[in-house]
Amino acid sequence: MNLSLPEDVLDQMALEQAHFDAAPQAFFEAWKRGAQIAGHEWFGDGTHEGLQRATTKWDLRPNMLMLNDALGVLSSGQRMFLSAMVSFYNSREGGAMLKRCGFEGLSDFGGLDLERRQVIADLTLHYNGW
Repeated sequence: MNLSLPEDVLDQMALEQAHFDAAPQAFFEAWKRGAQIAGHEWFGDGTHEGLQRATTKWDLRPNMLMLNDALGVLSSGQRMFLSAMVSFYNSREGGAMLKRCGFEGLSDFGGLDLERRQVIADLTLHYNGW
């Protein structure tokens, strides 16, 4: 008995496989864009040069101590954006930061500009774990 999958199912499987094969690099590119927007001082070694030479997401880990200390003095948009980015790195810490920012749900991202929304959307689409 020959059991084969319908062509559209095979096409969808191939599309998803291609997406997830490319996801780590696409996530890194979105993460690096986010770090450029938010400011290099919050990521990796905190330098512009470190941001420029980063080749993996590990090179741009968020500086959690510095971010938690500064959360109260940042603008509401900057707090929301940085907290959302941190939530990809560490969901518990990022979730706590988002709660401190008054985040109640995804619609709260409506206060971000298009550039920041695109970064969050791309991070979500290409997330493959940290």
